[in-house]
Amino acid sequence: MRALTEAFPTSGGRHIMSIKQFSLPDVGEGLTEAEIVTWFVKSGDIVEVNQAIVEIETAKSLVELPSPFAGVVAELYAEPGQTVDVGSPIIGITTADASASITAASSADQATSASDRDEDPKLLVGYGAKETSTQRRRRRNHPDHAPTPNPMSVSKPGYAAPAGGPPKASPPVRKLAKDLGLDLATVTPTGEGGVRTREDVLAASATPDGAEVSIELSESLPDFGDLRIPIKGVRKHTAAAMVRSAFTAPHVTEFVSVDVTRTIELQQMVSRRRDFRDTKLTPLTFVAKAFLTALRATPEANSKWDEEAQEIIQMRSVSLGIAASTPRGLVVPNIKGAERLSLKELADQISILGAEARAGKTPQSAMTGGTITITNIGVFGIDTGTPILNPGETAILAVGTVRRMPWVIQDEAEERIEARSVLQLALSFDHRVMDGQQGSQLLADTAGILSEPGLSLL
Repeated sequence: MRALTEAFPTSGGRHIMSIKQFSLPDVGEGLTEAEIVTWFVKSGDIVEVNQAIVEIETAKSLVELPSPFAGVVAELYAEPGQTVDVGSPIIGITTADASASITAASSADQATSASDRDEDPKLLVGYGAKETSTQRRRRRNHPDHAPTPNPMSVSKPGYAAPAGGPPKASPPVRKLAKDLGLDLATVTPTGEGGVRTREDVLAASATPDGAEVSIELSESLPDFGDLRIPIKGVRKHTAAAMVRSAFTAPHVTEFVSVDVTRTIELQQMVSRRRDFRDTKLTPLTFVAKAFLTALRATPEANSKWDEEAQEIIQMRSVSLGIAASTPRGLVVPNIKGAERLSLKELADQISILGAEARAGKTPQSAMTGGTITITNIGVFGIDTGTPILNPGETAILAVGTVRRMPWVIQDEAEERIEARSVLQLALSFDHRVMDGQQGSQLLADTAGILSEPGLSLL
């Protein structure tokens, strides 16, 4: 009641309040579900419009959802770790309709009539006009009393709030129950204050013949037993996408070794410039710039195959994807209009994408609409590999590590061996869109610019 009063102060009048549901919005890219990671609010908290209320994990990134309503949190319909379908309600917020304010003199009569004609318990009229409404809010704030279940929560498929509120358990115990396929509400608690313990969950997960799991053995399993990791989130999406790409587009991969000594010297020289002092310049920046320059002569690589329309769609603008390895798996955010960026702008965008991806904060807009991709396997000390196309794209360039190696230098009629900086590139492309000549030209042009950076001026 105090939270409601603070959220909806009145002066001689009262507001008509109702509980509005906020459903999981469409997260784009055809994704149909997301996992609740962290709630930033709890029942009884006051929230404002656009205030971050929950962090969700999609198959692409971590996303913070803002509140579309201002009011007081009535109930959370999903728990951390629960996967929710798009369109399913995740939170109820008590809001006030200021335009429907009523005077103190007539509030009681209107509250009574509204109660008689409206059977939906989501509608709350006045502050305590109905005794049951006041008691429900008080019980919600005092766990010693069993609150009346909210009809909206029990109608949510796959989640019904138990009569005594959400079952009490620590996050590791919740995860254990989820991995074992147990509903915590069905587990008998033995911990202090009705808390479900690890032993309670294990005891409830009886084997098919009725014998209970040995707690001592379970505790020792992590030391030498197999680790079972659920396939979900980024890993699940990546696996499906790679399989679809590998068995849809006929991949062709070509390789080239490049003497990038002059490019490395250029990188060192540019890094010393005052205007680049705060810019992180890496070999990847120069490879990306060379690749974008080479695309001008082979625009077919910036295309996609439309099977349904039987068309090849050639994009005029380049959305350059930079594959990033994160603790959650592989993500490929992209830089919109990359072909228009200067070297400094490109370097800054690559740094921003990498930082956001590692933090799991990549904007949804950066995860859609990619047209061509670079994957930097060189950061792991790998020379080369066979990259798989990002679904819907025609080409992907794998960049190996730069190594100092003996290299044959030809100077007019003479040859000599010198230690040079050498890089290997691997280009995979969709043979439906590009033939061997076009793929070879794109790779050779990229290598030529990296070997002689001055060629980019031609």
